Amino acid sequence: MRSLEQELKNNRYPGRGIVIGKTPDKTKAVMAYFIMGRSENSRNRIFVTEGEGIRTQAFDPAKLKDPSLIIYAPVRVLGNKTIVTNGDQTDTIYEGMDRQLTFEQSLRSREFEPDGPNYTPRISGILHIDKGKYNYAMSILKSNHGKPSSCCRFTFAYENPAPGEGHFIHTYEQDGDPLPSFSGEPKLVAMMDSMDDFTKMMWESLNEENKVSLFVRYVDLFSGAYESRIVNKNQ
Repeated sequence: MRSLEQELKNNRYPGRGIVIGKTPDKTKAVMAYFIMGRSENSRNRIFVTEGEGIRTQAFDPAKLKDPSLIIYAPVRVLGNKTIVTNGDQTDTIYEGMDRQLTFEQSLRSREFEPDGPNYTPRISGILHIDKGKYNYAMSILKSNHGKPSSCCRFTFAYENPAPGEGHFIHTYEQDGDPLPSFSGEPKLVAMMDSMDDFTKMMWESLNEENKVSLFVRYVDLFSGAYESRIVNKNQ
């Protein structure tokens, strides 16, 4: 098991990241999503609440240049399922699962982002909570080592996750030009019972220059009730 704090502190630019897991006390599902940015356009963003989820919004609308890959709803809720992604594939998953497709089937119509030469991976997660039963899955759609002619699709499913454990997936291995895509399985990381401590740890561990926004949600596995935190660098 890796330290999420050290994973974040030791990576100047993981890009966008998803963390999903279960608290050590076995009572709550944990979900976190963060965004980072190197350009003025990417950094000009905040998270705002929308329904039971969130969306990105330009902090200064006058400075918004290209909204196509940076304005989207990262989190949406469909019944007892919570969807989290780094792009507008949140809507693709929501609409697909609403038509009885699986998480994996819903993503078959999507690929990595068309932002060569980086070809940013599309990372997605889904939490399914039903009367104390809990499982989650994560997905990454990425180019074949930077070659856009081939899309590599990976789905990782975690049934009845162990208390205190979670998984972390992010778009980029590290900073670079072009940016190298994440590789391997989602990283096994430790969870925390306190949502405020977890939020504080994540936010303070993200690179100060590049971090933009963080969203954290804890969901009660038995009642389905949830609490959320949003932290935006732009205030």
